[in-house]
Amino acid sequence: MTIEQKYPLLLKPVIKDYLWGGTRLKTEFGFETDKEIAAEGWMLSCHKDGTNTVENGVYAGKPLDEVLRLWGYEEKFPILIKLIDAKDRLSVQVHPDNNYALENEGEYGKTEMWYVVDCEEGAQLIYGFNKKISRSEFEERINNNTLDEVMNYVPVKQGDVFFIKAGTLHAIGKGILIAEIQQNSNTTYRVSDYGRLGADGKPRELHVKKAVDVTVTDVPTIPYGDVGEVKKYEYGTERQLAECEYFKTVNLDLDGEKEINTENGFLSLLVLSGEVTFNYDGGEVKAQKGGSILIPQGLKVLLSGRAEVICSKDN
Repeated sequence: MTIEQKYPLLLKPVIKDYLWGGTRLKTEFGFETDKEIAAEGWMLSCHKDGTNTVENGVYAGKPLDEVLRLWGYEEKFPILIKLIDAKDRLSVQVHPDNNYALENEGEYGKTEMWYVVDCEEGAQLIYGFNKKISRSEFEERINNNTLDEVMNYVPVKQGDVFFIKAGTLHAIGKGILIAEIQQNSNTTYRVSDYGRLGADGKPRELHVKKAVDVTVTDVPTIPYGDVGEVKKYEYGTERQLAECEYFKTVNLDLDGEKEINTENGFLSLLVLSGEVTFNYDGGEVKAQKGGSILIPQGLKVLLSGRAEVICSKDN
């Protein structure tokens, strides 16, 4: 196969076994791993902390970043996509913007969005503050364990959307399954971890000074929850989930056939339910629940089936 002959890549997820995770990614999505816990599945990743392996075609078994280089893609891959199974609550945390992260961490910052795939009854998450506070008050409340009084707790339901701009304090709550689309970064500053102990029996590190440096301590202004315009088409419906300078994400409820032309860049498709067939000049690829497909630039593909699919591209 020459570098001009491209095809949709079926990607093997990278599994992370963080202590707060559950087993739904194994039992419900069929992810194979020797790890007891499958907290996260990195569904599209070219990060140094985890890179996907191609599962289909002539590049089967090769790392995704190697295949992209063979196709002439030399830039740093812009986005990272995850499925997150929060059996327990995640730490309260914040991510820096590009300028701060490049200066202090040697990589880009992290703006992200969450799509609630499923959740337990009564589940909630933390999204910013419930009132405006100063940075000095923020630091003081971290140190005297009163931060809980000013965090914005939001009840969640299936289908809710949250846009987490860099600098936004946040935490996924217990009993929530989330699809996360983010910048290609793994920099996180923990503010609170509820006193939990890590695998080494010691409390996990907090990053208070850096968190105070980067956190926006205003009340969130970006709409969240049941947001996003829905449009109906012959092949189903599309719901606009997020669009920013880094990525654009749409929820596709497919019921029929849809033609995709990626002349302007790659397209990632994460199948949340059902089954999708990808027909292209040269063959076809099938993906079921939990399948992650990367369609390279310059390919025309016909999607067919009945499925819920998260479609993401860089901007």
